[in-house]
Amino acid sequence: MTVTHQRTTGLLLSGGVDSAVLLDQLLDRGWRVVPIYVRTDCVWQSCELLAIERYLTAVARPSLMELVVLDMPLEDLYGNHWSFTGNDVPDEATPDEAVYLPGRNPLLLIKPVLWCVMHGIEHLAMATLANNPFDDARPEFFARFESMIRLAADANITIARPFDRLAKSRVMELGRHLPLELTFSCLSPADGLHCGGCNKCAERRLAFHRAGISDATKYAHAVTAGCDRVPLR
Repeated sequence: MTVTHQRTTGLLLSGGVDSAVLLDQLLDRGWRVVPIYVRTDCVWQSCELLAIERYLTAVARPSLMELVVLDMPLEDLYGNHWSFTGNDVPDEATPDEAVYLPGRNPLLLIKPVLWCVMHGIEHLAMATLANNPFDDARPEFFARFESMIRLAADANITIARPFDRLAKSRVMELGRHLPLELTFSCLSPADGLHCGGCNKCAERRLAFHRAGISDATKYAHAVTAGCDRVPLR
């Protein structure tokens, strides 16, 4: 099969483990994948984008297309939210709800969906997991978002969530062979490294531990006790 006859999908690539594994799964299943990153200017994003570029270089294949970066600056909307100030960042002891970003999925989806529509792509994948606790990760939200796009842009697009019935541990197992140490999931980077103490770093350490995979991530600060109590998303 030539590239021109392959099915094409956009992929919301966040830089974290879940979307990195989904990229590999899509490529293995014969998709031509256009990775899409939405730059909102949150405090972690410069590190995240560098990690994405390194990861894409490491896993390059003929069916992996060039990264598309779309700008959606949110500082005027979020104001003094911790995701922009870097103050009072949720740490390893905080529950999932503490990392909530208002309207995150609709904000992250609108430009990638329209980009796909404008480029004749009818499929966009994202790595939402089974136990995502937020309302904008529910099937009803995605069904209504697809309906809105049909009305607004006279276009049909499927927002696929292949991992929506999987736990984090299962996704880690699927990506065991990948260079997951190149992924990035930290709310408060320090000198370009994972901080080691935020909610996302704790989630990351626990995910590697539960999957029985050595965590080669470089953390800026020593790992603290108690991360095994942080729930996975």
